Amino acid sequence: MSQTEEPKHDVSPATLQAAWTEFKNIVGEENVSTQQAELKSHSGSEWSTYASLPGDVPFAILKPGSTEDVSEIMKICHRRKIPVTAYSGGTSLEGHFAATRGGICIDFSRMDKVLALHKDDLDVVVQPAVGWEELNEDLAKDGLFFPPDPGPGAMIGGMIGTGCSGTNAYRYGTMKDWVLSLTVVLADGTIIKTKQRPRKSSAGYDLTRTFIGSEGTLGLVTEACLKVTPKPATTSVAVSTFPTIRDAADCVFSVVGASVPVAAVEILDDVQMKCINDAGSTSRSWQESPTLFFKFAGTPSAVKEHVAIVQKLAKKAKSNSFEFARSDEEANELWQARKEALWSVMAKKQSSDDSVWTTDVAVPMSRLPEIIDETKRDIARSGLTGSIVGHVGDGNFHSIILYNKSQHGVADELVHRMVKRAIEMEGTATGEHGVGLVKRDYLPHEVGQTTVDLMRKVSFLPLCTLKRRSLTIVAMTDETRFRPAVLAQLRQDCAHGKAGSGRGSRVVGISMYPIVLKPK
Repeated sequence: MSQTEEPKHDVSPATLQAAWTEFKNIVGEENVSTQQAELKSHSGSEWSTYASLPGDVPFAILKPGSTEDVSEIMKICHRRKIPVTAYSGGTSLEGHFAATRGGICIDFSRMDKVLALHKDDLDVVVQPAVGWEELNEDLAKDGLFFPPDPGPGAMIGGMIGTGCSGTNAYRYGTMKDWVLSLTVVLADGTIIKTKQRPRKSSAGYDLTRTFIGSEGTLGLVTEACLKVTPKPATTSVAVSTFPTIRDAADCVFSVVGASVPVAAVEILDDVQMKCINDAGSTSRSWQESPTLFFKFAGTPSAVKEHVAIVQKLAKKAKSNSFEFARSDEEANELWQARKEALWSVMAKKQSSDDSVWTTDVAVPMSRLPEIIDETKRDIARSGLTGSIVGHVGDGNFHSIILYNKSQHGVADELVHRMVKRAIEMEGTATGEHGVGLVKRDYLPHEVGQTTVDLMRKVSFLPLCTLKRRSLTIVAMTDETRFRPAVLAQLRQDCAHGKAGSGRGSRVVGISMYPIVLKPK
């Protein structure tokens, strides 16, 4: 990697102005914006943990209406070496859409349609700006639902980019478990489709999962085929309070160990419950104690049985109270508190100098009580207001920290210790937020430098043949066009760096990703 040339961008005014005319011809002048307010809103947010710098804004925002529009835009950017940042819902937390290289922002807001629902096959094809909440409203008409449920406002494109999950992850898995195939536009404008629509396939690389969690570094998703599932016959919610956060975490460990198929289990500490009460955003007042929120789904008899089992396990873990919903209205009321967590802490801000740092980690289940307990004590020692919130059924929890400008260093060190603690427990720096700009430097600690180097090689889109001082591509998807003997020779040449078929060319790799790099 030390010999790899970094991509060189061209964001000179002359290049950008020339490209602006081409962009306008593709999407229409009404879908190109250079308004300062819009540029700023597309480069950061008040809930993002990355403090955007004044220069972290794009030159222009483009709003394509189709995959073909995106392809034509990318061809121009590739030819002119203009950097690109993708944007859909803008709800990500780790600085994913800050335009640190300038260039352009591709806003997918016009690509917000459900293209096809295959009820018998239990899948749906959508564009990237479809929100998961709106999608579930549509699916409910047919008795179906899409389980991944991150924060309100999140859209499918960003959910794929970050490999998100949400409160339903314990029962249903994360985003990667619900994507069948993707249509993606690569850096040079090439359009690819990763798979067709079968529930399983062993044909070729699993490119679908390669793009999930790649955070826009490998290509732009323009369509996604998602799995859906029938809505449960019955759902219910239970809430249980505990003397300490350790007791609550121990209860979760017991429930998971007993294989009780709850749909979700969430933890909110005493600080978080107080914030919710102070915000007054729910229709009731809550005990300001460490609290577990359980969601149950299934047949009426199964839900009743699972509630009873969890109630017994909670009692063994020293629960102070256990309340379960007796109607859908009560269930929605009880679950509302969980969804208000971030906003209730943000409501504590008293001036423009105050900020909220929302971070997450995940650890193996057996280490969950320990890391939550240690993090809780660390927050108390820091002197900052910080809460613990988490999808603890799969070992993932969040901390929401309130601080002002003068306390930024304290918050930064607090988060650093939390992440370091998780990684040293064989966990991860982020369970669902993604690394973005804030956590990317933790990757070598978590997975090792050689693994990070491999990620970089993939994102640099390795070249294949150097021919007549320009680069051509041998795509893996085109292998069937070669006779076996020819392909075998090509692979051998690649392995040994031998001359290619053209005068002065040398085979240096085989890749499915086309790119133009400046030859030495």
